[in-house]
Amino acid sequence: MAEIKLFYHKDGVIRLSRSLDFLKSNPIQSFLWIDLNDVDEEVENELEDFLKIYIQEEEEMIEIEMSSRYIETQDTLVVNSNFLLSNFESDPVSFILKNNILVTVHSEELISFHETVKKISANPKGYNTGADVLVALLETRVEFDADMIENMTHKITQLSNSLSLQEADKELLGEIKNLQEKTMMLRENIIDKQRTVSSMLRSDFISKELQPKLSMMIRDINSLVEHIKFSFDRLDYLQDTFLGYVNIEQNKIIKIFTIVSVIFMPPTLIASIYGMNFTAMPELKAEWGYPVSIGMMVLSSLAILLYFKKKKWL
Repeated sequence: MAEIKLFYHKDGVIRLSRSLDFLKSNPIQSFLWIDLNDVDEEVENELEDFLKIYIQEEEEMIEIEMSSRYIETQDTLVVNSNFLLSNFESDPVSFILKNNILVTVHSEELISFHETVKKISANPKGYNTGADVLVALLETRVEFDADMIENMTHKITQLSNSLSLQEADKELLGEIKNLQEKTMMLRENIIDKQRTVSSMLRSDFISKELQPKLSMMIRDINSLVEHIKFSFDRLDYLQDTFLGYVNIEQNKIIKIFTIVSVIFMPPTLIASIYGMNFTAMPELKAEWGYPVSIGMMVLSSLAILLYFKKKKWL
């Protein structure tokens, strides 16, 4: 649902408006954060003309190269980042910081944005500029990423506990592959934040008061990267274990066929000999020939079975 939110300072608290006309009729210095959620192009154009900024289209944000996701000009800071939704779909978000006002552009409802609004409402004195809001949004996003990684770790643990020789089937391999893809998406998402925060640490748009928060965020991100690497290793181990179980099953089947083949080789040889129908074979005319040949076949099979059992091959 299209929505515009304008956060501004008044009487020591941060208030909310949803009207661009309100923006134009009040001092621009009082505004802190303008959030555009799936708004019409007309609204974007109107805001661009008023604030003298450029708002990228969603297609532009998606196609932009990784090296160009962070841009600084003389008076504007632009950050483009992908935010993962709970269903692992990606929503490109654009942050535009100019004259201490933060403009955010996205097309989906984002939990991290709602949580940041709660933080701002609970402590309005801690958010004096748009840069404060930008750092808070990234902090909340990293916290949400940590929750997603923790949830992924829980799923990997459940899968590891359920993995057994009896359940090594195609569905299990598909689940491992699915978790690998999601873990890769999480890694790309957190690396994206790592590059952004590292660039912000060197930016003149970010005050010295915010530097410790960014440094702490970098440390948190680095720990998340290590956690993701551990999850990758666990999934690789599970995949190797699955393939090992598959090989065991295949070896069992091959072993069964091999044993059956060996067991029936002597009876087949005996039957082949007595099936030659040569005239000079005295057993062909003997009354005991048939039962004796059958007995030889059974005894030869039993002998091989007993030998395999003694060797513990069965």
